Amino acid sequence: MKKISFLFLFILLGNVYSSVLAQTGLDNDLFNLAQMKSGIKNKRISSTDPTGGNRDHLEPFKPGEKRTIAEIKGTGVINHIWITMSPTPDQLSRNDIIIRMYWDGNDYPSVESPIGPFFGQGWNESYNYSSMPLAAGPKEGTGLTSYFAMPFEKGARIEIENQSGKTIKAFYFYVDYFEMKKLPKDMGRFHAWYNHNLTEALPEGETEWGLTGKQHPNSTGERNYVFIETKGKGHFVGINYYIHCPTPMWYGEGDDMWFIDGEELPSLIGTGTEDFFNTSWCPKEKFSFPYFGAPRVNDDHGWLGRTHVYRFFISDPIFFESSVKGTIEHGSNNNLTLDLASVAYWYQDSAVALPAAPTKEQRALKPFINYKDMHRWRDAWRKSKGNEPTLWGHETNK
Repeated sequence: MKKISFLFLFILLGNVYSSVLAQTGLDNDLFNLAQMKSGIKNKRISSTDPTGGNRDHLEPFKPGEKRTIAEIKGTGVINHIWITMSPTPDQLSRNDIIIRMYWDGNDYPSVESPIGPFFGQGWNESYNYSSMPLAAGPKEGTGLTSYFAMPFEKGARIEIENQSGKTIKAFYFYVDYFEMKKLPKDMGRFHAWYNHNLTEALPEGETEWGLTGKQHPNSTGERNYVFIETKGKGHFVGINYYIHCPTPMWYGEGDDMWFIDGEELPSLIGTGTEDFFNTSWCPKEKFSFPYFGAPRVNDDHGWLGRTHVYRFFISDPIFFESSVKGTIEHGSNNNLTLDLASVAYWYQDSAVALPAAPTKEQRALKPFINYKDMHRWRDAWRKSKGNEPTLWGHETNK
């Protein structure tokens, strides 16, 4: 009898689980791939040479120039974007070329980001990066690819702006999309927002791990770094997170905190930055998985330098009915000065305007801290300890 009851419960739970998957649209992509579709036509806009020759790129973008690379009328879903350009990143900063996407005839973008960070290339660097919806592939991360579904009902437009101060000599791209008479029910609009902030240490200093002063708790999320803030109904689906740390101290004690549907206090609170990104114990190694990873890690002293981590909430979106504010501490209780940037990705039931984008000056790259800077720090420390000739570096009570 117990076996029969257990089997009935197993079947019941399985049916409930399948029903939930069907309702939330989280069923398996490979399962969906086998289903026959009707009324869908493949379309493409690309930089192909209209003469049939081999100059398959747009003519040079001058500094300050804006150019619409794709303008689509009607109803459909963008399902694939690929971009590459020249010159290479050491000469042309991907951090100063802006990509914007406009849905349904709106005059405001619902996607706005430097093109490098959007596709998983932090700063002005290039490196191979692999995730389920986004990738930067060979050669050396210069092939930028998106597989995010981007629905629209009344047209779509993709714009590129060159803020680099240098000429984009060649710009290659594909924009593939499905054309259809009507979107499936409840299709949201894709959004992506880039934010950047040079965070501020506490008045008492950078007290991480209690090395230089007492640490205090943070229960309200005040002064947290904000990576998404929007009003409306939708669900958060991912983040690329870029950290430039000016100290050898571990930067990742900060917890993620989520304020959903107008909450004054966060209802979702994490246990550390590395934990939020599904890693552990202050890692410094490259790792890639479809849903999370670290394609670029600092290789300097301690945790000094640049790190890029990502997480996509493919099977576990964060839902909101009226608003969401996603934040993360910069060090425990926001005690560290860090150069932080992020691109958040989400869907809403309608295309909405984004918060103001950081300016070129605000997102300017910070220089690397090196051994010369450390020696100057040591010199200042020696003098603060009386400049005794045998000071080693570990003395704390003198």
